[in-house]
Amino acid sequence: MKKMTKHALATALGTSLIFTSVVPAIQAQEVTPNISNWAIETLNEGEKYGIFPLEWYYEGFRTTISTERLNALIDLTEKKIANLNLAKNEQFTPAVVKGNSTRGDIVNRLYNIVAQYDVEAGNNSVEYLQQRQVLIGSDKGLMLDELASTQDAVILAVRLIKDTYALTEQGAKGVAWVVEDEDTKIYLLGSIHLGIPDLYPFNKKLTDAFNESEGLFVEANILDPEGMSYFAEKAMYSDGTTIQEVISEEAYSKLEKVAEKLEISIDELAIQKPWLISNQLSLLTMDDSFGLTYEEMAMHGIDMQFLLSALLQQKPIYELEGTKAQADLFDSLSAEAQEKELVSVLDSILEPKGQTEESIELLASWFDSWKNGDVEGFKESFTEMEGEPAEFNQMLFGKRDEEMAKKIVSVLEEDQGTYFLVVGAGHFLVDKNIRYHLEQSGYKVVPFYE
Repeated sequence: MKKMTKHALATALGTSLIFTSVVPAIQAQEVTPNISNWAIETLNEGEKYGIFPLEWYYEGFRTTISTERLNALIDLTEKKIANLNLAKNEQFTPAVVKGNSTRGDIVNRLYNIVAQYDVEAGNNSVEYLQQRQVLIGSDKGLMLDELASTQDAVILAVRLIKDTYALTEQGAKGVAWVVEDEDTKIYLLGSIHLGIPDLYPFNKKLTDAFNESEGLFVEANILDPEGMSYFAEKAMYSDGTTIQEVISEEAYSKLEKVAEKLEISIDELAIQKPWLISNQLSLLTMDDSFGLTYEEMAMHGIDMQFLLSALLQQKPIYELEGTKAQADLFDSLSAEAQEKELVSVLDSILEPKGQTEESIELLASWFDSWKNGDVEGFKESFTEMEGEPAEFNQMLFGKRDEEMAKKIVSVLEEDQGTYFLVVGAGHFLVDKNIRYHLEQSGYKVVPFYE
């Protein structure tokens, strides 16, 4: 049963980035947030920190911040900085706070959060935050006496957190390596397709490597509408076939029970193929884990963050496989393998026996290992999960790792420059993984943090 639990989790996390995004993307409604263009990149990162809810974007984000919002933002920012466990500054004298929600007052409140620690913050809040480029004025100056909007306050808090983590050389390290030849360097990052605020911000060395790179390689670019449309179409029956016709009566009976348990309309599942249902249900079991919905965990995924950052920085995005190729890959699974996988997920939901808690503990251990850059710990936890069914595992890894490694070799041989590559961590950790194939091709793969 323990193997089954871990395999059900693998369905959600060890397969493809697409599965953590295709269902939320299909269900999403287009709503335009009220934010300034210049703030988008900072907010994209800051929304992963867990210091403000995304609902703020749609409710007076660029109007004067309320006392309730400001207090919540300051409290969560303080907790985020406290997680650094820094030594206290015994000489700390807090800046005066009047509680009037002006930009200057918010500057003082944020300064007090960091200056209480031994970070050499001096005794002038404005001077320190300007020096650290947290407080940046405009052609109108610093406007310290003006009331701050929610956007103003959030931007200042995000910059403060990012800068303090960088200043103290902390932040999530990830599991990463480097491969290079005489004229090409590729940073290799193993990702987790779901995430939580504790994984953010990333270590400055990791983000510097991404920023200096000329392009991003991923398994599949889920920001490409054409590819995602193909994937969604491939995952559905379009000829009148229904799920009830392609799986056994016993399996369908279990599916009906799970749909009722999770309050999902069986009609919604009727035209979905077994491999999509398996992944969708696996993700739904993660709902409300770590205090987040599975859609929020998907948006906190490592791949998603780098994809969005590349888009905002206008870096080229290259696919090692592509959404179309991955859709075809999963669709090529035999009917037997698809049903076996589906039944294992259904059983884990109908008879959990502590399986949900065990899955969450396993995922938490991955988060910890990734955050601390603990490659061996991650590998030990991940490889414990390997098991049946053979066809599914062979499809997940095996040939895929060999083919992705070939593409990396072609980049090394044919291109010049620096690139950043992000794929699921398992592709660097299982037996005969990407690193293995690169080394077999004569390349040395070295740890990123040496």
